[in-house]
Amino acid sequence: MTSDDSALLIVAHGSTVNPASSAPTLAHTTEIRRRKVFADVGCAFWKEEPSLRDALFLFDSQSVREVYVVPNFISEGYFTQTVVPRELGLKGRTTKRSDGQIWKYCEPVGNHPLMTDLLLRRAHQIAAGIPESETSLLIVAHGTDLNENSAAAAKREAEKIRSLGKYAAVLNVYMEEPPLVSDWRKLTKTRNVVVVPFFISDGLHSYEDIPALLGIANQLSARLRSAGRHTARQANSSHAARGEIFRHNPYAIDNRSLSYAPSIGTDPGVADIIIEQAANFDAES
Repeated sequence: MTSDDSALLIVAHGSTVNPASSAPTLAHTTEIRRRKVFADVGCAFWKEEPSLRDALFLFDSQSVREVYVVPNFISEGYFTQTVVPRELGLKGRTTKRSDGQIWKYCEPVGNHPLMTDLLLRRAHQIAAGIPESETSLLIVAHGTDLNENSAAAAKREAEKIRSLGKYAAVLNVYMEEPPLVSDWRKLTKTRNVVVVPFFISDGLHSYEDIPALLGIANQLSARLRSAGRHTARQANSSHAARGEIFRHNPYAIDNRSLSYAPSIGTDPGVADIIIEQAANFDAES
């Protein structure tokens, strides 16, 4: 990579209903642009603007000779293997445009080994001072056949962290297939439990679905109402209340202490992984 003639394009899913979906990608784009590693840095989305097809016109071919495309996805799958290549007109790992510009299609962020370090750091941050040897760590993915690659990615990360011997137990759990996150009381034996969603962004899953499955959603609503900060309806639905779910750790449930983290894709360290994935393309070619 050379900053004077190379650009970076970060591609992500985005959402038409959840404005928080694109926030991490936009933040990582801004941070990498600030570092001046590339001549230009842009992002594009499947479900938001700028669209993936708009990205074809983001970089001037006279000044930018190479474009590194990094998917901001947890794993390989339909979007990285079919949607993104189709929308960007990619013919393989390397595509040479008619104007001579070369596009290099990199691995998704979730495949990078540094993701394990981010998961460990986030788990430590939300449960600082709690001995890891007395704690169970749960990595949550969606599950179901529609997301089998993300489920496999969560299992891979759990196995890697488990092999380090830091935590009393490390489990990959899912929203819609066994082992279910809702069964966390049965699956864990330690008093302390830390839960990290293995998602790119915070949305309905991390704000509402997983907290409900863990049994902490009602606790937060009660806390906010008792503090006079929200009505019952606001405590369950407002954007501010959604963000509050991560700020009230730990939650006391059935004599357990449960700490709940934001999705791993919101970690600022993902910017480092994106740069690394671009660098790895040339190193592996």
